[in-house]
Amino acid sequence: MGLFRSRGRAFFIPLGLLVGVGLVVLFIMNSQSPTHGEIEAVVPKLTVITVQPMEFQLAARGYGVTRAADSWQAVANVPGRVVERHPNLESGTLVRKGTLLLALDPGRYKLAIADTEAELASLSAELSQLDTEEENTQRLLKLEQTRLTLAEQELARIERLAKSGTVSQSQRDEQRRATVAQRQSVATLENQLALLPTRIAYLQAQVERARTRLEQAREDLADTRFVAPYDLRIDEVEIELHQYATAGQRLFRGDSIAAAEIETHIPLPMLRRLMGSVQHTTPPADALDISELVDFSAIDIEVRLAGAEEIRWPARVTRVASGLDPATRTARVVVVVDNPYDRVTPSKHPHMQPGMYVQVYLTAMNREPLLVIPVAAVHHNEVYRVSDNDKLERRPVSVAFEQNDLAVISGGLAPGHRVIVDDPVPALDGMAINPWRDESLEQRLQAQARGESL
Repeated sequence: MGLFRSRGRAFFIPLGLLVGVGLVVLFIMNSQSPTHGEIEAVVPKLTVITVQPMEFQLAARGYGVTRAADSWQAVANVPGRVVERHPNLESGTLVRKGTLLLALDPGRYKLAIADTEAELASLSAELSQLDTEEENTQRLLKLEQTRLTLAEQELARIERLAKSGTVSQSQRDEQRRATVAQRQSVATLENQLALLPTRIAYLQAQVERARTRLEQAREDLADTRFVAPYDLRIDEVEIELHQYATAGQRLFRGDSIAAAEIETHIPLPMLRRLMGSVQHTTPPADALDISELVDFSAIDIEVRLAGAEEIRWPARVTRVASGLDPATRTARVVVVVDNPYDRVTPSKHPHMQPGMYVQVYLTAMNREPLLVIPVAAVHHNEVYRVSDNDKLERRPVSVAFEQNDLAVISGGLAPGHRVIVDDPVPALDGMAINPWRDESLEQRLQAQARGESL
């Protein structure tokens, strides 16, 4: 049995090899020789735009918190008890200019005014008395000087007679005494007149001192009344009726509703581009402030409420604050919204209150047209340009800056060049393409560059 099995295996192995060789020969005989044909290349259809200089609206954006342009902090300059308090002197209420909001007890200051006025009246009477005394003294002096002249003449006559022995020595001595007494009277009156200017000057100094006290008393009396200097919104109130206020105590605070102010932080490159577009062509040689170098009125500004950008206010630039923000290294531009309480609709357009977080948009047209393409058309500082024979050409470019999905090209492209705005994969340099110019996209780019789509 084992012998039979081994002989069967030896028989089937050559048989299997013959069958395999036969099948291979059969396949070779039935096979067809390969045919050679050309594969038609697929040329991609890509969207292109023609690069042209465009009017470009430069934009700068920043955020800030609103505050009142003017605030009034009512502080007690004089002490006193609160005797009058306006019913609308509460946080959040609006009051008109000229409204009496608070009054302190004016009693002591009225008494001080009355006392000083009485002192001035007394000093005025003394000055009048001195004027009268001066006039009387001058009249008396003239009389005494006349009498002295007569006494001198009489003494001279007696002296002549005494020399001839006609008049006794006693008579001559008597006349001498009378003349000396008259001289003394004249000297006394002259001394009185000489002292009068000093007395008058002293009284006038007293009058000026009293007038100063009177003015101070009147100012103190005025300081007892707190009248709104302009239309304002009451913020904080720290005093109550019948409460005693000490000098220097804060009473209440109010913000003007005439204008609101925002200090917005703007990246320095944005601000430099914007300011450069509105710079005066011939600024003054001695210009110090930036407002003398640039035309702030040429900048269009819009303030939008953060989180509700449909709520907007027009604004204007007033100044650029000194220095950069230490945390963000951004420039601090101060803008003002005039009449923030106008056109108020509580449900749709609220008034601008202090403390609102807002976004500020500053825009101005660039002096010269710029070459602009979509940001998506720039691939790692390269663009895909279409050559004259419709071949893709990878070209390096210099991007001056990007704004609102637009790239401003400063080098590498020229007017009339065609730029691919699609993103072909692969983008092989020199590959054939089928360019399709999208004129509607070019029009949209021009509108976007002018800022019409902002």
